Amino acid sequence: MSRRPIIAGNWKMHNLMQDAIDLTNGVMAGLKEYNKEDLPTVIIAPTFTSLYAANKALTDCGCGKVRLGAQNCYFEPKGAFTGEVTVEMLKDTGCEYVIIGHSERRQYFSETDEMINKKAKAILAGGLLPIICCGETLEQREAGVTDSHIASQIRKALDGLSTEDVAKSVIAYEPIWAIGTGKTCDADEANRVIAMIRNTVREMFGSAADQIRILYGGSVKPETIEEQMSKSDIDGALVGGASLKADSFVKIVTGAMAVRA
Repeated sequence: MSRRPIIAGNWKMHNLMQDAIDLTNGVMAGLKEYNKEDLPTVIIAPTFTSLYAANKALTDCGCGKVRLGAQNCYFEPKGAFTGEVTVEMLKDTGCEYVIIGHSERRQYFSETDEMINKKAKAILAGGLLPIICCGETLEQREAGVTDSHIASQIRKALDGLSTEDVAKSVIAYEPIWAIGTGKTCDADEANRVIAMIRNTVREMFGSAADQIRILYGGSVKPETIEEQMSKSDIDGALVGGASLKADSFVKIVTGAMAVRA
């Protein structure tokens, strides 16, 4: 089954509002010559403080080629949770996607699989789509527990979701040892792990596994995207550092498009 690729840029804790506007405009300028129907689903995920500004730039363009995502959310709809942001607030800024379970959230902010599951449910109930991250540390890989660890993350993250909700969700496999290190997981190995993730989804939700899009993330660059996208189960990329420059991000988008044309 043909799945439309996704290229998502996670800007992490970078860019003030004007920087975000400039980068958004740069991405759209780079995609100007391409038809919307031919492009992958392109997503940018600025910081919370730049979401409104980035959405205004996207709206002013009116081309509809780039979607807005957020880097996190909280699972409660409102209340005394100082510093947190709700799904409804994100939707109010124009977001369509929310990244959850990123290894940096797990490592630095002690997020658990159970929290990520609650966030996925809240995101879907609010009409947005989750990009659910999973991945192993170098120590886990060397210990030979990559598959069991990631399968456990996926089972816990998707627990209690409907087949319909899973089918439209997104998973991103990000080997932690490859994030921001310049090291990229071998494309064949990345594809093997992603196929294992898809089989885990199939065991839980049947045919939804053929529809859910599973991305690779971890030092994705213009030089690596075509090989990655040539693999059977890799449906796109969650891009970190290379998404902070419009030209490199556009090259990743067009590289993915060239393979899946």
